[in-house]
Amino acid sequence: MGIDDIDDATAAAAFRRLVTHLQHRSDAQNIDLMGLAGFCRNCLGDWVAEASGDAIDKAAAREAVHGMSAPDWKASQPPATPEQMARMADSLAKNA
Repeated sequence: MGIDDIDDATAAAAFRRLVTHLQHRSDAQNIDLMGLAGFCRNCLGDWVAEASGDAIDKAAAREAVHGMSAPDWKASQPPATPEQMARMADSLAKNA
């Protein structure tokens, strides 16, 4: 079975569970997600906006994923350390 074999309702339910989990785990910073997986909540919001084909703008999509405005989310997070920034840069290089 491939990802395209999963029906849309099942995929949507899994997506909502992922978003709920990320909202609950606000201790998992975006910078750490970027360093480990090469994507973060902002990326997920951007993908939602892209998938909507202009029906949802980037700010609204990010707010849906964060559970608050992106500026409020960013203000709630501690500054990234140089080590976190380096891990993110290394991880993002793998996305290219």
